[in-house]
Amino acid sequence: MASGYGLAGGPSRCFPFWQEVLACYVTNTSAQDDSQKGKCAPYLEDYYECLHHKKEAARTAALQAAYRKQQANIKRDDAPSAGEIRRLGVLDAPLEEKNLKASKWFPHKEIN
Repeated sequence: MASGYGLAGGPSRCFPFWQEVLACYVTNTSAQDDSQKGKCAPYLEDYYECLHHKKEAARTAALQAAYRKQQANIKRDDAPSAGEIRRLGVLDAPLEEKNLKASKWFPHKEIN
């Protein structure tokens, strides 16, 4: 918040950036001439980044995309087969070996 008060009553996280913007405007502009306000663009950009985090979000998205692309290109030796994925890691064993009893209420299927 530009008021300087955060949610907990203290200064907000972006208030120092807002003070830099105001200080820049005070030193570079006057009531008659505001042609020098372009010098304050970097300070204003920093303030907007603090408020909205657009550059940070773009950097994070780019990093995540690069990471996912790299992970997709890596061949895994221990990658699960399609059958293992369908069984969700359930052991390939008869019910007796798994110490389970077939329920009369729930259907079960023998895995061959």
